[in-house]
Amino acid sequence: MRIVVLGAGGTQKTEASIVRAARTLGHACRLVNVVGFSRYAGPLGPRLAAYRTEQFEPTFLILTRHAIGLGEATLRKLIRGREAVFWYFDPHPKGAVLALARLVGKMCTTYLAQVESYKAAGVQEVMFMPQAMDPERDVPAAFAPSRFRCDTSFVGSGQYPYRYDVLRAVGAVSHLQIRGPGWDSAPADLPVIGGPVHGKRLAQVIRSASISLGASAHQEQDLDRASASNRMWKILGCGGFYLGRFVPGIESFAADGVHCAWYQDDADAAELTRHYLGKPEERARIAEAGRAHALAHHTYAHRLALLLQGKGYPLPTMV
Repeated sequence: MRIVVLGAGGTQKTEASIVRAARTLGHACRLVNVVGFSRYAGPLGPRLAAYRTEQFEPTFLILTRHAIGLGEATLRKLIRGREAVFWYFDPHPKGAVLALARLVGKMCTTYLAQVESYKAAGVQEVMFMPQAMDPERDVPAAFAPSRFRCDTSFVGSGQYPYRYDVLRAVGAVSHLQIRGPGWDSAPADLPVIGGPVHGKRLAQVIRSASISLGASAHQEQDLDRASASNRMWKILGCGGFYLGRFVPGIESFAADGVHCAWYQDDADAAELTRHYLGKPEERARIAEAGRAHALAHHTYAHRLALLLQGKGYPLPTMV
């Protein structure tokens, strides 16, 4: 199969992981950087991106939200006569996202609760497809600066007050470090140490923390079935001990006390933090098993194999 991924360029982008996964599966694959063409070629950008796509003679197109920059007319021409799917990674759809999903007609969303919403909005076919780990990018750090050492670490955006309470609860019982964008106006009692971290720096942060915390941005994520942030996959891939929020169906991804640990609420997060900080050997065993489990079952190659067959991620029936 010949595949073109239409989206954003950059080594840290999900598009790069999808391209690597396609090649791992034995497919010829090209990334067409719609964002880059638009930024540097101006009005000619969509035409150049379309040329690069057609030149590759793809049989399958994978679009991310950035593909809308090509414009509806260009996208219709590229999609005509080819299989195509739009893969969306964020919890909240915007107008341009819905327009792209309707145009393509087939969509994968990383949030299960959004499947029926997209169908109701007129998208013909919608499947659940969570994100995953990239075996080439999400790897344990060989070393880390001593300033990163801490009991607990959280890496994520700071413009979501919903996550403040669980961070306060964990910070009250441990040495917590918070990093990520958007924390400039965060409350002073939250221990924000630095800004965004990616790639090797993120792996170093994960290595340096006894516990790497998951905290949802929105309340509805904690009410969704099988709601998992991309943060989880990166932590597991980088060999960290992951403590995340339990939601129904989440153990389809990783088992509590085996591959990671799940907390029920803020108080439980604090209690589990105390427990696991006192169990370094147990933490190490779980972290090692979590990475092995992710490599065996939750890489982008695993996800892409399903996507190319027109299948969503299989979840067991809830009773």
